[in-house]
Amino acid sequence: MGEVVATIKVMPESPDVDLAKIKEDITKSIPENTELHKIEEEPIAFGLVALNVMVVVDDAEGGTEQAEENLSKIENISSIEVVDVRRLM
Repeated sequence: MGEVVATIKVMPESPDVDLAKIKEDITKSIPENTELHKIEEEPIAFGLVALNVMVVVDDAEGGTEQAEENLSKIENISSIEVVDVRRLM
């Protein structure tokens, strides 16, 4: 079985939240079977910045579910969405 890299867009509740704290919480919430590849900031509008969290998981059904569930529990997050999944070669 191979691996895939998934990009999960994390939207903060407001432009006033501490992105450094959210990044730290994201790093702590990644499950054991998931590797955090990187976190990129993406300006949206009016000072709001989304975080694109790239994780490497096994290419199996439900591969990102645990990571999504953990990320959704982080304080000051309004939504999360898997925006891209690509197979690693």
